[in-house]
Amino acid sequence: AVWPLTARAQQSNRVRLVGVLLAMAPSDPEAQLRVKAFEAGLRELSWMEGRNLRLEYRWAPGDATLLRTHATELVGLAPDLILATSTPVLAALRQGNPLPIVFVQVTDPVGGGFVPNLARPGGYLTGFTSFEFTIGSKWLEALKHVAPEVKRVALIFNPDTAPFARMFWQPVEEAAPSFDVEPIQVPVRDVGEIKHAIEAFARDANGGLIVLPDVSTTNHRDLIIALAARHRLPAVYPYRHFATSGGLMSYGSDLADIYRRAAAYIDRILKGA
Repeated sequence: AVWPLTARAQQSNRVRLVGVLLAMAPSDPEAQLRVKAFEAGLRELSWMEGRNLRLEYRWAPGDATLLRTHATELVGLAPDLILATSTPVLAALRQGNPLPIVFVQVTDPVGGGFVPNLARPGGYLTGFTSFEFTIGSKWLEALKHVAPEVKRVALIFNPDTAPFARMFWQPVEEAAPSFDVEPIQVPVRDVGEIKHAIEAFARDANGGLIVLPDVSTTNHRDLIIALAARHRLPAVYPYRHFATSGGLMSYGSDLADIYRRAAAYIDRILKGA
């Protein structure tokens, strides 16, 4: 969903300040691809860093305290707007922040309490969601298509960073009988829980994985992919970067395109459109 935002900025010749907060490591190749797509989109619209634009990045992979600290830092810089790059990031930025925010990868903006409804979000928020929750049944269908022997399917997610997991669970649970599978919720918060949960799940035969879109599963994707391969668990992932990192298959949005589109929204806001 894409929603218009009433801009506070008026067009001028001054250098504009845009904050960007990511719950990923700067060394993560996927994070760099998103940044490059975002900056390329800005350049296409004549926003050049060092000329009429200044970008302030903050990185907080898997650390809620650091995320809140960086959110406070960015707000304190009084930028013209901030790009929020996930549900936890938006939650951290929304606390007492009156600045315009463009968000991406916020899966449930209404259920998360960020906007009252999709048609008229109000306030200073605008952005993009990446999925319809009904895609859960499509993930299940794709998994059964490549691995018909699967009888048990574990949905992997971090309940702290993916409070929307229940919304994906419902279509999976409803579709499960038609695919003759038993769906199982597997909440995991850290490396230890991921290892224990997947290894325990793999002790019984005919299992498969659905990995939900979540900054935690993204940050721990190498571990999840390695465990799935070690235990011969077919898995479907939400984004292409899981497959390029060695995962079996992905079915989801083109994040590079979403970040380029976010640049177009930022262009409109900065120009006072």
